[in-house]
Amino acid sequence: MKILIIEDELELAKSIATYLSEQQYLCEFAPTLQDAQDKIQLYQYDCILLDIGLPDGNGLKLLEELKNQRKQDGVIIISAKNALDDKIHGLQLGADDYLTKPFHLSELTARIYSLIRRKQFNSSNIVVQNEIQIDLLAKTVIVNDLPVVLTKKEFDLLMFFIGNKNKVISKSTLAEHLSGDIADMLDNHDFVYAHVKNLKKKLQDAGSQSYIKTVYGTGYKWEN
Repeated sequence: MKILIIEDELELAKSIATYLSEQQYLCEFAPTLQDAQDKIQLYQYDCILLDIGLPDGNGLKLLEELKNQRKQDGVIIISAKNALDDKIHGLQLGADDYLTKPFHLSELTARIYSLIRRKQFNSSNIVVQNEIQIDLLAKTVIVNDLPVVLTKKEFDLLMFFIGNKNKVISKSTLAEHLSGDIADMLDNHDFVYAHVKNLKKKLQDAGSQSYIKTVYGTGYKWEN
C-alpha cells in the first residue's frame, strides 16, 4: 500500500515514513503544495497524509484538486490546527479523516489501516476471493486451506490487483505502485513481469484459478 506524506516538517515526515515502512507501507514525500500537486497528477495513492499549513499555500487546495479530478485517493488531514471550521471544511471537501498534532504514530497507522480497509475492502479484515482468503492484519494468504507464502511485493501486488479487479492495469502503473516515484528512473519494467509471474505461479500451485490475465501490449487485469 502506498502513502503520500505531504508535510514540510522534515523530521516529522521522516519519523512517519520510518514507522509506516516498518508496517510495510511504501512512502513518498511532498514538502510543499506544488510538490503534492505534481505527484497527485502523476500517481495514485492508497492514502494521502495532508498537512494544511504548507509553506506555499493551504493544503485544503489539494482536496479541491482531487475532487475536481475525481480521484479516489484516501486523505487524512494531519495538522497543528484544531479549529472546528478547518476540520469541517476539510471533511466537506472530501477528506476521510482528521488527526491533530501531536499524535501517536500507532494511532495514525490505525487510522490509515481503517481508511484503506473501508475504501477498498468494505471494512473487512478478511478478504475472500472464491478459494483465496487474505488476512489484512496478519498479511497472510490461504488458498484452499493451504497457506501461500508471498514476499512483501507479491502481497502488495495481490492486494492491488484485487482492489482494482476487472480493470486493466498498465505495467508502468504496477511499476510505480511497487517502486514509488523511482519507477520513472528505471530503464525497463521487467521486474513487474517477474513479480506477476511469481505471484501467479504461487497461487496456481496452491490450486487457485488463473485470475491474473495478460492484456497484451497494455498490462494485466484481475478477472474474478
